[in-house]
Amino acid sequence: MRLVQVAKALHMTGQQLRHELTEVDFGVKASDREIPDVLAQGILRVLSRKHGIAVDMEALGFTESGTDGRDAPSAHGPVLRDSQVEEPVAAAVPERPAEESVSSEGLKVLRKLTLDGVSQEAVAKERKKLEATQQPTKADREALRQEKQEQSRKRHATAMQQQIKRKEGTVALPAQLTVKEFAEKTGVQIPAVVQVLMKNGVMATINQPIDYDTAAIVAAELCIDVRKEEGIANVEHLLARNLQELLKDEPETLLPRPPIVAVMGHVDHGKTSILDAIRQTDVVAGESGGITQHIGAYQIVHRSAGSDEEHPITFLDTPGHEAFTAMRARGAQVTDIVIIVVAADEGVMPTTVEAINHAKEAGVSIIVALNKMDKENADPDKVKGELAAQGLQPEDWGGNIPVLPCSAVNKQGIPELLDHIVFLSQLQDFRANPNRSAVATVIESHLDPSHGPLATLIVNAGTLRTGDAFLCGAATGKVRVMMDARGERREVVPPSGTVRVSGFSDVPSVGDILQVVPSEHVARSMASELQKRHDASRKRSFADLVSRLSEGQLRHLKIVLKADTHGSLEAIQDSLNKKATDAVNVKVIHSAVGGVSENDVMMASASDGIVVAFHVPVPVGAKRLAEREGVKVRSYDIIYALLDDIDALLLGLVEPEEQERVLGHLAIRGVFLTKRSEQIVGGKVTDGIIKRVPFRIQRDGQDVGTGRITSLKKVDKDIKEAKEGTECGMKVETSIPLQEGDVLEAYIQEFKRKES
Repeated sequence: MRLVQVAKALHMTGQQLRHELTEVDFGVKASDREIPDVLAQGILRVLSRKHGIAVDMEALGFTESGTDGRDAPSAHGPVLRDSQVEEPVAAAVPERPAEESVSSEGLKVLRKLTLDGVSQEAVAKERKKLEATQQPTKADREALRQEKQEQSRKRHATAMQQQIKRKEGTVALPAQLTVKEFAEKTGVQIPAVVQVLMKNGVMATINQPIDYDTAAIVAAELCIDVRKEEGIANVEHLLARNLQELLKDEPETLLPRPPIVAVMGHVDHGKTSILDAIRQTDVVAGESGGITQHIGAYQIVHRSAGSDEEHPITFLDTPGHEAFTAMRARGAQVTDIVIIVVAADEGVMPTTVEAINHAKEAGVSIIVALNKMDKENADPDKVKGELAAQGLQPEDWGGNIPVLPCSAVNKQGIPELLDHIVFLSQLQDFRANPNRSAVATVIESHLDPSHGPLATLIVNAGTLRTGDAFLCGAATGKVRVMMDARGERREVVPPSGTVRVSGFSDVPSVGDILQVVPSEHVARSMASELQKRHDASRKRSFADLVSRLSEGQLRHLKIVLKADTHGSLEAIQDSLNKKATDAVNVKVIHSAVGGVSENDVMMASASDGIVVAFHVPVPVGAKRLAEREGVKVRSYDIIYALLDDIDALLLGLVEPEEQERVLGHLAIRGVFLTKRSEQIVGGKVTDGIIKRVPFRIQRDGQDVGTGRITSLKKVDKDIKEAKEGTECGMKVETSIPLQEGDVLEAYIQEFKRKES
């Protein structure tokens, strides 16, 4: 028993108890903290009677055994009977028998008066006998230690159980957790959880995992509201840049969010002026001094006339529909509403048509802002007719497209434009889950000399917080600093919020999707897995597109059509629109006169389509982008060949077969210029024909690299092809330095119906 417990039972301090023990030698050392229970019993009886203190011995686990003084402790510690003490003392001190003295309380105490005449050997011998009788054995000490450990564990478990409190509100639970974790999250004692599980036929231990459905049943019986905790994105969805899958949430978790608006149109029609006019109507910007920096996206707060309710609206201030399409091509469909700006004095321009086609293909709501109504030569009816010709029927003409006259100069129509945005957002009820791991999209990015990689983000779902670890494309990192368009620091950013973020390991690409993860270690692990899968997977090809069409995943063969004249363009488009099968339709998503541009390739990439070029060039930059994005660009000189290929494609969608055909070989006889990846060489066609197509480099009978012929000349004239036996010069693109004696093997890829 601990001396502290003895002192507490006697209502004494530890110091007072030790003082009492020094007056009567009970055999307790100054360093002792615990004493045998039998000795503690004797001390309690002696001191309680001495000071008249009532001690409940039964509560302490002792049995009261009389008050005749025989159970008083001896001078050496343990409680002994009179005969046990008197016999050894009489043997050691035969000349002087011990005297019985009576204390003031009437308690008889045996007391040794003197040890004169007793040898030291006799005293030591008797002391050893007494110590042997009071010292517990090793087994007794081990049993006592285990008993105390068990008591301590039970006291600790009881204290822990008492600390658990039932959680209030809705508790978020992961897809899988242990019984212990369930108890900790819900604040319910573990025995109660185990009891409910056993009641439902589940024999679970404290560390056994249970799924969310089982946990929900247990929680329902315990009257606890729970919801499923949103998990982080998997590698497959991130690799596919599938934003829709990343944003999937339970309907009950969704809350209203501000709309995200992109402004597009011809460069001279006042897109930037409209945005500036919208900024100046921002009630929040007016109170804080206006926009202080450009970050590619910002949020305003609009207050309708006659109403005190404030409506936040997020605007994308991007360079144009190129960035809009680049984001769509990477799966980042972030825009809810598109404003097409058209000048009332100029009407619909080719760039306007391109922007309209991008918005229609994206499937978002469209509002037309008829700008420059302050000009004298403004003709809104003419513009409305041109819009109707492009499939945008104005509301006042019986259509469903709002066409709002406005002027960025005198602010005419700007409040009405914002009112329409608010109305559309309320009609479509844009929602997101703010209580999940944040998902955001990169709007723009660059490398800052002072702050390193920076990116402007729009939060699609969840709440982005300072300190969050994330994965964004090939980059990882941790949110260090977030700044809004007004230069103010932000700690949290809700859905549809815009912010510039630092903390990236590398500069991300426009359209990359940022996913918040539990830790930077998880981010790096996912990035490594993402890179492995990306390296293992090949770029999608035309055959992949056909496979998706044949499997019913796509119902339309989407085509970006470019031709040399308007007559050819209209004839081809009319012919293509008539071609269809029971399973697949042909849809021309964009058509224009002129060469194939990089923007055409990006649009085809964003729409899972192809590019068809009729009598127009395909620049090197567009070819490179097409190879990088996996877009097929088909060039034709004869309209019948174009239509026959489309027919063969539609009829042979079940299993297309891609075949390679070698056109010819050319032996290099001279290298005239080498500049980075471009080289100018001359040679002779040994067999077949040579065109501006890809080639393989053969050196000493081995393939050592590949390249592409970009220009072909005979003397000083450009030629389309060089036949067998012809000498010609050419400009090529390849990373392998060419040498005299090398052979270039020109080839093309063809798609044919697979023979059954």
